[in-house]
Amino acid sequence: MGAISQKSAEFFLRSRLADAEAGDVDALFELGVTYSTGRSGVTVDLIEAHKWFNLAALNGCTRGQQCRAEIAIEMTAREIAEAQRQARSWLGSHQRYAA
Repeated sequence: MGAISQKSAEFFLRSRLADAEAGDVDALFELGVTYSTGRSGVTVDLIEAHKWFNLAALNGCTRGQQCRAEIAIEMTAREIAEAQRQARSWLGSHQRYAA
């Protein structure tokens, strides 16, 4: 990936993370899509994708529930457990999301 593409990917991720931290459920979902597809030059990471889809689903996003289920088929039980651990950790540091 070129320097411009790398900077673009980093900007996109920072922007979406900031929106997610501000409570934007669509940003949570978009982060899941980004990591599940490699969109915006981001490396595909199903653990990270599952985490973001899980967080979106916990906030009422039905698309997040569907996508989480779809990628879980491609993951091991250990990978899913790690994604869930990471989602709980993120929730712990962003209390406004805890239900």
